[in-house]
Amino acid sequence: MAQPSDRPTVLVVDDDAEIVSLLLRYLAANGFHAESAGNAAQLRDRIMGTAVNLVLLDLGLPDEDGFSVLRHLQTAWGGPVIVVTGRGDAVERVVGLELGADDYVTKPFDFRELLARIRSVLRRTAKPAAPAGAGQRVDFA
Repeated sequence: MAQPSDRPTVLVVDDDAEIVSLLLRYLAANGFHAESAGNAAQLRDRIMGTAVNLVLLDLGLPDEDGFSVLRHLQTAWGGPVIVVTGRGDAVERVVGLELGADDYVTKPFDFRELLARIRSVLRRTAKPAAPAGAGQRVDFA
């Protein structure tokens, strides 16, 4: 079995235990290391203490507005975020994307579509590997 460090880590931030449980199992079954945070405070602890490749963020958190959490992630962390929320209003989708979300998915969602969106965002945001020989000095005589 692959070690968590061999697989991308997705942090699921949602206070709905049933959704979190389903997402953790589904992501693990599809090659991801998945962790969870039930509120903004737990998110801040995990994001600083764990190598996270992507955050799935619900906007309806119990301790802080999801948009302010998204702003914090953009300034303090800078990694990719997919908003996964019940807030499907067009204005809220636009605000989420303008605040830096890489994608916006409304609940209820199809797990296969969410998985495709996660993979797509990770492909777009992956840091390219340095070319062979990068950083080596070459002298031409």
